[in-house]
Amino acid sequence: MPRLFPPDPDFPDGFHGERAVWEALRDQLPDEAVLFRSIPLIEGAKEREIDLLVAWPGAGIAVIEVKGGNVWKDDAGAWHVSSGGGERRIEDPAEQVQDARHLLQSYLRRRGSGPAAVASSRTAHLVALPFTEVPQDWSAPNLARTMVVDRHELGHVAARVLHAIDAHGAGHKPLSAVEAQILVDVVASSLPRQVDSIARAAEQRAVVEQLTRDQAHLLTQFLSHQSRARVIGGAGTGKTWVATAQARRLARSGRRVALVCYSRGLGRFFERLVATWPARDRPAYVGLFHDLPIRWGAEPGADDDSDYWERRLPEQLGTLAATRPAGELFDAVVVDEAQDFSDIWWPNLLQCLRDPERGGLYVFLDDGQRVFPRNGHDPIELPPFQLEENLRNTKQIAQLIGSMSQVAMRPRGAPGEPVRVVDVVPEEAVEVADDAVEALLGEGWDPGHVALLTTGRRHPEQRHSVELAGYQEYWDDFLAGEDVFYGHVLGFKGLERPVVVLCVNGFRDLERAREILYTGLSRASSLLVVVGPRALVEEIGGEGARRRLAGAQQWTVTADVP
Repeated sequence: MPRLFPPDPDFPDGFHGERAVWEALRDQLPDEAVLFRSIPLIEGAKEREIDLLVAWPGAGIAVIEVKGGNVWKDDAGAWHVSSGGGERRIEDPAEQVQDARHLLQSYLRRRGSGPAAVASSRTAHLVALPFTEVPQDWSAPNLARTMVVDRHELGHVAARVLHAIDAHGAGHKPLSAVEAQILVDVVASSLPRQVDSIARAAEQRAVVEQLTRDQAHLLTQFLSHQSRARVIGGAGTGKTWVATAQARRLARSGRRVALVCYSRGLGRFFERLVATWPARDRPAYVGLFHDLPIRWGAEPGADDDSDYWERRLPEQLGTLAATRPAGELFDAVVVDEAQDFSDIWWPNLLQCLRDPERGGLYVFLDDGQRVFPRNGHDPIELPPFQLEENLRNTKQIAQLIGSMSQVAMRPRGAPGEPVRVVDVVPEEAVEVADDAVEALLGEGWDPGHVALLTTGRRHPEQRHSVELAGYQEYWDDFLAGEDVFYGHVLGFKGLERPVVVLCVNGFRDLERAREILYTGLSRASSLLVVVGPRALVEEIGGEGARRRLAGAQQWTVTADVP
């Protein structure tokens, strides 16, 4: 099968003809070929879109315009199409595809010597009419019959493309394999994003937020009849939204609520979010599980004293709760990312309830994100409520992480760009990831939409930021969304950015490598770039991830990308 960009395109209603041609080419082109769908082009006031583009090493390039329905040309030279019971006049498809070919070649020539060499390769244009029969003796002044594919020729459309390149291709040489990769890098990386990918990402965020709000509203209505509940779901299913909505609903009803988690970044997000709510909606306590006993009088401990954080401080929470006035205890506790909690933490947390046996407890978790070696289990014995739809990620990202998830997920996100993979050894991953960030900014992505996350050692910029300003300002800078964020997967659970460069620079705990990889892959909502050893990523991710990554874009970045 050829390389596909995107690997699983979404064809809206009315694009049946384009789907038919794409599927025929997918099934017939050789493995070394590349098949693109929907490449928008703009030059000055002229705007075109290439429906399908074939890059065939050893042959050349084919630009294809597809017209579904029944297409014909009248005696006056006008083109028409009838489809769905209606008829309309259409633009001359030969002129459309010629213009698109010229715009593509012009764009390539302006991109430097490598793309310019691609532009000089043999390039042909064709018109595909997959539902129309075209007589063999038909021709037009600007369109030879051998440049047309009709409904009888879909079964050998790849051969028709090859013949068109040989017979009609402009250019003095075949396309080489190296030049095909250059075309992949330029077209798949630059052309779509320059026109609409960034705008689509913004639109997708608005749609995702609305879907998640709707889901949170419905689920909190269900939870209003439960005093205790466990909600599970894979990455991107909206658990954090539902957790905060449930805490808000409980507080608004007059109950004293605690909204807690383990990770600093997520805790700071909760604090900033709740501060925007009306006072009557705010939980009594919002933040880290470990900060609650300190607020109640426990002595702070050293960061490197693991026994203090894992055992002594949680036990102090239970002891302190027993001495607090009833008015300072809680009617309900909401725990997000509950898979992070240890078994020893739960009984001490329950002591913070006015009624430890029957008080409200709502936990939200994804066992696939157990990135810490605790393996705790919450005390809720009722069957879980499962979130089954991935709302956050594009279809491509959702399918990749879904192949690694412990629970089933249905992608609800819009189609997006293919995942990009930069195959380098772990020792080079940080430096190359920095180059990838610069390349993304050069494409026009907002710095505040980009995060670089490491899987092994922390990025030097993260260490510097924390040492200079402390954790609160570090996370406040992330939440401000004004600059590139440098972090670690372990601290980014429950959080996201439109673009994530996942730097696979090793793993602190090899036994948790799969969970760390799954968590890191799922943090990007619109575009995911994986920088690291591809073979290792596929080995850790398993066969499902390997199959999904087969459609990824092999991306090459350099420090001097404009």
